[in-house]
Amino acid sequence: MIAPFAGFGLGLRKPHYADFLEHRIAVDFVEVISENFMVDGGRPRRILREVRARYPVALHGVSMSLGSADGLDGAYLARLRALVDEIEPLFVSDHLSWTRSEGFSAHDLLPLPYTGEALDLVCANIGRAQDALGRAILVENPSTYIDFTPAAMTEWEFLDAICARTGCGLLLDVNNVFVSATNHGFDPLAYLDRLPHRRVRQIHLAGHSQGAELLIDTHDQPVPASVWDLYAHVLPRLGPVATMIERDDAIPPLYALLSELDIARQIARDGARAAACA
Repeated sequence: MIAPFAGFGLGLRKPHYADFLEHRIAVDFVEVISENFMVDGGRPRRILREVRARYPVALHGVSMSLGSADGLDGAYLARLRALVDEIEPLFVSDHLSWTRSEGFSAHDLLPLPYTGEALDLVCANIGRAQDALGRAILVENPSTYIDFTPAAMTEWEFLDAICARTGCGLLLDVNNVFVSATNHGFDPLAYLDRLPHRRVRQIHLAGHSQGAELLIDTHDQPVPASVWDLYAHVLPRLGPVATMIERDDAIPPLYALLSELDIARQIARDGARAAACA
């Protein structure tokens, strides 16, 4: 069982290292990209240790390749385990996707068919990851640009099934729900209403961009009103949850991200107040 943590945080990115090391920033935790720190020694690991002395840290991966038919990379898991043991993170997470096949890495988060065969494969990979890391992980819902028809189950049913079979939790990326819903024409509110709420331990909020035909999960824009609305809709349905702003490109000054985080805090307060009055 993954213990809940209620708080508001930011992704720790290089332009803001000095801010976090030299000042006390108004966040409850930070999240880092695991692969950026999976090296022994060196400046990145030293910085992460110093930040960890000040704030709880969540580790978020992009290369575990939970949907890989080749299974997981043992060397990767060993390096990640060493980082986990040193940092003692709040959460360890990765995506419901695959990135690697026969030694080739696509450096992208590629989609899965939601079939029984894929479910067995993903659950086996999650089980191996959790055994190697000595803890349960969080799995993030993806943003997708193609789908597989016919599917044996919906994405939320697939996520519910992997949680039930492996004991993992969910990282709910609200922006990904909006992007996928827009791209594939489904109702994002229905998705959020049917998601296994009891499994959610962390939320990502981010922005996206309009491509030639589809929305693209670029993380280079402020959180838009459409994503804030979905966050306000789903938050009262969840238990204690960690919320963070995710920004990976066109990174603004820290104060701009903290202002966005204040919006998340206000939405949470408004939701709690409305629940108390109901």
